[in-house]
Order: sequence, then structure tokens, then C-alpha cells
Amino acid sequence: MTDQTLIILGASGDLTARLLLPGLGALLSAGHVPGLTLIGAAIDDWDHEHWRQRVHEAFGVPGAKAAAESAGQDTPVTDSAPAASDVADRARWVRTDVTHSDDLRRLLDDAEAHGPVVIFFALPPAVTAKACEALLDVDLPPGTRLVLEKPFGTGSASAAELNALLSRLVPEERVHRVDHFLGKSTVLNILGLRFANRIFEPVLDSTHVASVEIVFDENLALEGRAGYYDKAGALADMIQSHLLQILALLTMEAPFTLAAAEFRDRKADVLRATRLWGEPATSSLRARYTAGDLDGRKLPDYADEPGVDPSRGTETLAEIVLAVDTWRWAGVPFRLRSGKAVGDSRKEAVITFKRPPRVPDGLHGCDQPDRLRIGFGPDHLAIDFNINGPGDPFELDAVTLEADFGQGDLPPYGEVLRGVFQDDPTLSVRADTAEQCWRIVEPVIEAWRSGAVPLHGYPAGSSGPTLPLPS
Repeated sequence: MTDQTLIILGASGDLTARLLLPGLGALLSAGHVPGLTLIGAAIDDWDHEHWRQRVHEAFGVPGAKAAAESAGQDTPVTDSAPAASDVADRARWVRTDVTHSDDLRRLLDDAEAHGPVVIFFALPPAVTAKACEALLDVDLPPGTRLVLEKPFGTGSASAAELNALLSRLVPEERVHRVDHFLGKSTVLNILGLRFANRIFEPVLDSTHVASVEIVFDENLALEGRAGYYDKAGALADMIQSHLLQILALLTMEAPFTLAAAEFRDRKADVLRATRLWGEPATSSLRARYTAGDLDGRKLPDYADEPGVDPSRGTETLAEIVLAVDTWRWAGVPFRLRSGKAVGDSRKEAVITFKRPPRVPDGLHGCDQPDRLRIGFGPDHLAIDFNINGPGDPFELDAVTLEADFGQGDLPPYGEVLRGVFQDDPTLSVRADTAEQCWRIVEPVIEAWRSGAVPLHGYPAGSSGPTLPLPS
């Protein structure tokens, strides 16, 4: 592989330290990116040594442990491979105003001698747009790739504007809109589960499925992230990006190949067919946590958390019910839900099957529906169904078959970065898909802004409110 240079714009931020650098360290330790030069860039008055210390810490146990925990893994990545230490030792810091063309030009002139350039925008959406505008006045090195973190814009119109701007900088195939959920081993295992097993795929349709839930409830609160989260909220932070990507993998038709063009076409097809189930007042819910006890910790009201602006009405729990208007899924409700400070941490996709048309007279007992559960932390697969019990042969008992998914070789950010360095956009979100994800949730955003959907409260540590699913 040719030597490459990774430039991180906004390198002093939380995202870089908490997720990006640990993922990169794991990728380097696995030997996937030989000859990498790492440059951090931000307005902060740091020097090379300060940046190198930060990189070493992130590549070592503390940073790797954070990446592993974020991925739902138990085993941290370590800094045992020489490649990671070598990159950290040679890392450079360039004080840069990322919205000024002259600063960006100097930054890229310095980087061009070290192979093809990857620019990672670890920035808020508005600053990313300004940085891209500034890059219009800069001659980008041949083969430059641009990597953008979600959210991609703040709505479908701003996403379309950002996509148009990016198209003036580099071709679409060199734009990587990363969503690290697509790098989670369990999420990718959805493809193997569906398309490599004949017993599952024929029953995953509206004839057999009653409902689908995609839930990411966390027993974590704000954890000092008000600067980002209070401007985003649960709907934009989780549902509009991560959970819609999972929905696409669960509902897309089988691609004939996992090559980028075909795979991303099938995802785009199903997202174009996705809409809110009904009116926002009946198909969406928003709430935020109030004071409560979460795993032995006393939490204040979200509105009283440091850095929170109560007037924004930011939700910490969001839930929407969607319809997927394809031949396969028409009539099946899809519940997408994510909440913070929820006592019962639950991260899974649950496919609930319809009950059998008739159970013979004489069989009695448990009457729960069959369910296929795909867990995202811990990573596992479970099937809930009914069988004749070991005592009375006519008494039905609920049983569960479970299997643990093996951990991926890399944490999620390492997996998506591997695609970037290999110039493979398979796990990147395409321009039209980014716009479709905003289009799906915009009726909800507009209704919430107008006050048509009330903001509920739920005590921290409780299960939080939920919507009834359509029957």
C-alpha cells in the first residue's frame, strides 16, 4: 500500500480522542496502513509534543479501552505493534484555522510530500461546511479523499447543499460519510444472517413479521457532552443516522454482490421507500430525563446539567414509528428508539413474528410470539420460541436459543477507516442516502419545533415512555 497522510481537522476535540484515534491505533496495530503520516490541525495553540502525547495515549490502553467499550467489546486494543508507536512518534501538529483558505493551503502543501491525502472533518456540521467552502480556493492534491462525520448537514436542504459543495472538491467516490455503526461487527453480521441462511430470509416479510424494533437505550447520561449533544438531541444523534442505517440493512433486498455500487444501491432503494407511519403526533415521541437514580448515581434534571440550554427543549429520548413501503415490508411497523439515562440498557433489533394461524386444541400454556433478536452490545443472536415442556407434553414453554457473535478484528472506527484508506466506499454513506435519512425524519423535526408533540419527562434510571405499536 502506498504511503498516505491523514489530516484531522478539529483534532483537539472529543471525537478525535474518544473514538477516531483509538480506532486508528487498532488499524495500525493490525498492520493495515503502513507508512501513514498523521497530522493534527485545529486552532488550539498546541505543539508537536502535546499532540504526540495525546496520540500515544489514545493508541495505548486508555484510548483503546474507550474504543472497545464504545463498540461493546470487552478486550481493549493495545499499543503493542510498532506501527502504531511509529506513527505516534512522527505525528505533527499544525495550528490551523480550518475556515481560512490560506491556513488550509499551508497545511496541504506540507502534507503533499507524504503520499495521497485523507482529510477527516472531526467538526460540527456548520464548521465542516465552512471548511469545505475554504477548500474551494485550495488546489487539493490528486487523489485526496474527504471523510465527514455525522450528522451530514442539519436537514435535507443543508445536506444537499453540502453534497453539492463536496462535488466541486472531489468525485463522489472519494467522499466518505462515515457512520461507525456500519463498522460494528454485529451490524455487518445482519448481512450474513439474512443472505447466507435459507431458514431466515424467506420469513422476513410482511406475511410472517408483525413488527420490528431497533432500540439503542443507554444507561449513560450526558457525560459532559453538552457542547454537541444539546444541539443535536437523540433524534439527530442516533435515529437519523445510526438506526436508519441498521433499518436499511434489515430491510434491503439481497444485493448480487457486496461491491460498493450494488450494496449502496440496495440501501438507497429501501430508504427511498421509508416514511413516517402516520402523523408525527401519533408516530413520534420525545422526552428528556429528569432527576433520578441511575445505577447508584444521583443525576440532576437534564435541564440542569452543565452546558445545557433548557430553552432548546432538547430530547434525550426519541422514538418514531416508520413504514417501509416495499412489496416485502408493506404493513409492518418499524419502531426506532434511542434514549439516554435509561435504567434498562437495551441495544438490539427485535423482529417479532406473527402468531400461528391456529394452535391445535389441547396445547396450552405460554403464548408469546416468536422473536429474532440481534444484540448490539453485547453482540449476540437469540431466537425466542415455544416448545412442548419437559413435564406435561401438552404444556408449552418459552425457550431461547442464543449464540454470541465473535468480536470483529477492529473496533467500528477502525473498520470504517480501513475502507477509507483502501479507497473503498462500501461502508460509507452515499450522498443521496444522506439526504433521504433527513427526509424521513423531517416531518417529526418540524412537528417538534412547532410544539405539536409534547416534550415528556422520565426519571433517570427508569425505562422511559414508549409508543404503542400499530396493530
